[in-house]
Amino acid sequence: MPDLAHLLRPDDCPRRERKVPRPLLAEDDQLLQQELVRRNDLASNVLLLLRHTGMRIGECVDLSSDCLHAGAPEQWAIHVPLGKMKTERLVPVDSFVCQLVQRLRFLRSLDPTPADGFLLARPRGREMLLRGLRKSLHEITAAAGISAWIVPHQLRHTYATFMLRAGVSFPGIMKLLGHSSPDMTMRYLGIALPDLQREYQQARSQPRHLVPQPRPLNPARADLSGLVQALQAAQHVLEMFRRTLPDGAPRRHLDRLANRLSKIVSEAHSLDAPEK
Repeated sequence: MPDLAHLLRPDDCPRRERKVPRPLLAEDDQLLQQELVRRNDLASNVLLLLRHTGMRIGECVDLSSDCLHAGAPEQWAIHVPLGKMKTERLVPVDSFVCQLVQRLRFLRSLDPTPADGFLLARPRGREMLLRGLRKSLHEITAAAGISAWIVPHQLRHTYATFMLRAGVSFPGIMKLLGHSSPDMTMRYLGIALPDLQREYQQARSQPRHLVPQPRPLNPARADLSGLVQALQAAQHVLEMFRRTLPDGAPRRHLDRLANRLSKIVSEAHSLDAPEK
């Protein structure tokens, strides 16, 4: 109805869901890194830098020559310049990434292009440098025996997933990637069945909602440490017994006892051992 067309705004139509590149398979990631390390040329070092920092390829080509920043002893971070989200950030790195940057600095010193402050030379411009890196990635994946079509942005997704599996918190991953929205970070992470199996088994073996398993109690110890251990053992047994009871008066009574026992344990922790 043309007469009503003015009532429809562009934001009334939901956006189409964009397909985000998925992280590399563990086997492909290993093969690719082995081939990159073996080559040890300009493109391979840049791609390794992408894989181990989670930078976008556009951010990487804009790195300055002095992008490495030293914090505490043996602690380094790489300064990622203004990128897609118009933000800049510091990404913690290890000695391997420091070696990559030093290698790229050395290769930059051999390039006849006059120094311009960038870590990577761009004799034919920024866009040609980006095209060359993407083309090199396709050649390297083929040489590594990887049949899948891989784009540089997948290295960023692989980095995020690796950080998650290594134990980095979700807010930490957001900071590393430079995201302002948790929804975008969730689209980056690849959670496979082995990850779910590992977390499920860990949750079954060490439930967070249960009182921690007390250490074996030595009945001969009559000191403050022995008192705290005995109280924690009683706390654990009470909690295990309480969970076996159905809802009702006995369970509510044990809830009150558990609260009292928790206060006693807290007060016992604050006691000072008596002087002899």
